[in-house]
Amino acid sequence: MLEELVIKNFAIISDLRLSFEKGMTVLTGETGAGKSIIIDAVGLLVGGRGSADFIRHAEEKSVLEGQFFVNERVLPDVKEALEQLGIEMDDQTVIISRTIFRSGKNICRVNNQLVNTTALKQIGQFLVDIHGQHEHQSLMNSERHIGYLDQFAIQEIHPILMEYQEVFHQQQTLSRQIRQLETNEKEFVQRMDMLNFQREEIETAEISVGEEQKLLEERQMLVNHQKITDALNMSYQFIQNDEMNSLSNIGQAMSELETISDLTEDFKTLYDEVASSYYQLEEAARTIQSELSGMEMDEKRLNHVEERLNTIRQMKRKYGDSEESILEHYDNVVKELEESMFSGAKQERLEQELAEATANVQVLSHQLTTIRTAKATILEEAIVSQLKDLYLDKTIFNVVVEPVKPYELGSDLVTFYISTNPGEEPKPLTKVASGGELSRVMLGMKSIFSESQGITSIIFDEVDTGVSGRVAQAIANKIHQIATDSQVLCITHLPQVAASADHHYFIEKHIVDERTQTTVYPLSKEQRVDEVARMLAGEVITDLSKQHAKELLNLSTK
Repeated sequence: MLEELVIKNFAIISDLRLSFEKGMTVLTGETGAGKSIIIDAVGLLVGGRGSADFIRHAEEKSVLEGQFFVNERVLPDVKEALEQLGIEMDDQTVIISRTIFRSGKNICRVNNQLVNTTALKQIGQFLVDIHGQHEHQSLMNSERHIGYLDQFAIQEIHPILMEYQEVFHQQQTLSRQIRQLETNEKEFVQRMDMLNFQREEIETAEISVGEEQKLLEERQMLVNHQKITDALNMSYQFIQNDEMNSLSNIGQAMSELETISDLTEDFKTLYDEVASSYYQLEEAARTIQSELSGMEMDEKRLNHVEERLNTIRQMKRKYGDSEESILEHYDNVVKELEESMFSGAKQERLEQELAEATANVQVLSHQLTTIRTAKATILEEAIVSQLKDLYLDKTIFNVVVEPVKPYELGSDLVTFYISTNPGEEPKPLTKVASGGELSRVMLGMKSIFSESQGITSIIFDEVDTGVSGRVAQAIANKIHQIATDSQVLCITHLPQVAASADHHYFIEKHIVDERTQTTVYPLSKEQRVDEVARMLAGEVITDLSKQHAKELLNLSTK
């Protein structure tokens, strides 16, 4: 039940706070006063599509807030929806706020936690059911009729329909995959040829990580062979040769210093330094000699190094900027080729899965058809019973379920047929029903659904268009009857409906500081008489119209 509604800077409403109670509440007023704007605000609170166009002129944002009391019938569903979104619910109250900015940004909160509009819809479907004139248009669209039947049979239909849609989507996906394999067979063969070539080329190259750096260093040695040999020879000669043996001289110096090394600490240090130099030079000489003995110019090896470096450069140009990248590309190629080896088996597997999915689609769609056919008969009887209360007692109403090719909702085409004149065969509702008849059919259906679904609040936005007289009174009675199971908010231009309400709000607009503003206030008993009389007589309220208004109100009270 909607308990509180706050609207700020929304359309022509500047600042409005309303409290609602159980039962039936009507909102009346002149055309254009802002009645439907209030309904639009409630619609946005439960996930309707928002727009900056809703923001009051010269303001930067609109703010909407609503407090809902959740009845026991839908409390488990609401709690489950909130838990899935990680939202706590301490009692049976849900508080929703939505701020729409001029930039188009929306900020939505449920129990003070940020959510998106999709979440609002998930929760709002259990809180408010807005029934306006647009639903007449959906009733005139035969494609929507299956939705009404499924809504009536929601307990039985919903779990099977969810399973069916999952399998149906799987079937569609598998069909697309198989078609893709068949369509791309030529491209697939070409790609396999290319991948095989790349694999063989990289395998032949025998690339290894770090090889290029080692080859560059080796080439540097080979290219500078003579320079290195000359440098090593000269170094060895300077250290140790027959004419000027530097190492031998340093050895003699070391021997002389050793004779005085025990006299003072300074002589000991000096001896140690010369001895260290001697042994280091001796080791260096051996190393130089070893390097010289291994030095040999190898033209073949240099050519091989150049070829390997050239191969590596080519691989890098084609497959990556490093040896690691080349090998990574090779791994990907091998993996794709291995997978492609099973492409034939893959298509066989997909075709087998498709056959299984198709069989499941047939089984589940048959189950849906069975339920819909059985529920169609029950819905027919229920609607006919409702229409009798709305002075369509001679009406024949049929819910026809016909087989079609499987699609998103099953393999059924559901069409409503109606005949309101005795002797006439039922024809599609979309072709023969008048506006007044549509209103009554929709109201009858809403009455049926309200009992089974337990929606917290039902809003009727001028659903009484095109009727008058005793039919108007019947509609008023039916709306009030619905209000015994759900809170009902109703915008109306019919005095019979207004008189049947438990609570009556009057909406008017006026000019303040050259700006249009909407105000809403509850009517007292005397004010209700005047408002119902205005609805009966128009601008001039006569004593007779007031008398008639009192009579309507008294009859409704009884």
